[in-house]
Amino acid sequence: MKVAVEGDLPRPNACHCVACRKHGGHYGASLEVPRAALRVEGEHAVRWYQSSEKVRRGFCGICGSTLFWDPIHHDWTAIAMGVFDGPTDTSLSMHIFVSEKGDYYEIADELPQNET
Repeated sequence: MKVAVEGDLPRPNACHCVACRKHGGHYGASLEVPRAALRVEGEHAVRWYQSSEKVRRGFCGICGSTLFWDPIHHDWTAIAMGVFDGPTDTSLSMHIFVSEKGDYYEIADELPQNET
């Protein structure tokens, strides 16, 4: 499977919410792109899980890798940073849901930290 985005990648965020930590094993890093800019080669391998009424999560049905966080009532999809094989030429912009972060680590950078 190959995921591509038309245009420059926006800066990703690091989400520390309970759902992202459970889904990925630690906090999740992803970036949001308009659905129209997203291209998926091998889309038949993507499996979707409806994680809430408003959001579905996409993962690889072959290897289980986290791929997408897709809010169904918006026109964008979040792509997990681990999807990209090569350099992304971007860097984290902020931490979100830090009120839910695990107690086993500290956020040691100078990026903004949003409680929600």
